[in-house]
Amino acid sequence: MAGWLEITLRTLTAVIFLLLMTKLLGKRQVTELSVFEYITGITIGNLAGYISLDTDAKWYLGMVSLGVWVAISLGIELLQMKSKRVRNWIDGKPTVLIQKGKVLERNMKKERITTDELLQQLRKKDVFKPADVEFAIMEASGAINVMLKSEHQPLTPNQLGIKVATEHEPQTVIMDGKVLLEPLSSTGYNEQWLTKELKKSNVKVEEVFLAQIDNFGSLYIDLYDDKIKQPKSQNQAALLAALKKCEADMEMYGLLTDDEKEKQQYAACSKTLQQLIDDVRPLIYQ
Repeated sequence: MAGWLEITLRTLTAVIFLLLMTKLLGKRQVTELSVFEYITGITIGNLAGYISLDTDAKWYLGMVSLGVWVAISLGIELLQMKSKRVRNWIDGKPTVLIQKGKVLERNMKKERITTDELLQQLRKKDVFKPADVEFAIMEASGAINVMLKSEHQPLTPNQLGIKVATEHEPQTVIMDGKVLLEPLSSTGYNEQWLTKELKKSNVKVEEVFLAQIDNFGSLYIDLYDDKIKQPKSQNQAALLAALKKCEADMEMYGLLTDDEKEKQQYAACSKTLQQLIDDVRPLIYQ
């Protein structure tokens, strides 16, 4: 067999075998790695390279070695699932780097992380002052997770006493000019409704690169031709009108009631709604 043909066949065999082994090891091998997983990944890559290029007649022994490494990795993962002590010994324990706004220098030295690196990781979390951090921890994978102090956390509808509808992930209903019937049916709409919505924007299905339906039934459309401008959906405008009506009703109820406590409650709700309207208005008219 010609040398180039032999190497081509070996490479294809190694790639297929490597893909099968990676599938067997699971998704952790392609996300943030622990120390052992990092070592395993490097070794498996080197073995695959050996299988592809080494012209030794016993190249198949590389396959055996690759299988042994995968078996060891699987065995260790099973042990980690059953024993916390094994997990701590192999992966290590998380380390607290900031507590109540105070940087723990001893723990930083232990993890060999510099102040510049810590500040860089905080900026990735949109945090620019360690004093704003209630708790920051370095995970076993090396990632740093941050919890802000209560006064620096963004307000939520729950904190304002506002009930909001449960929101689900948007469903992709058109991709590459083709309708995806299964996601479309899961939204409660059908192909006739979709065609009708597209006609409102003078768009054909084959002209659509991507289309999604969100939790509120709004259809987002992205066309192949980025220069074509589409009319905006009226759902957002209707939402703004509904919010304005609610705000006006709150003011009217406050004027009609004789109870001073209720007046204050209606006034507070009216003020909150007005702030919400001011926040969403730029999103609707952008």
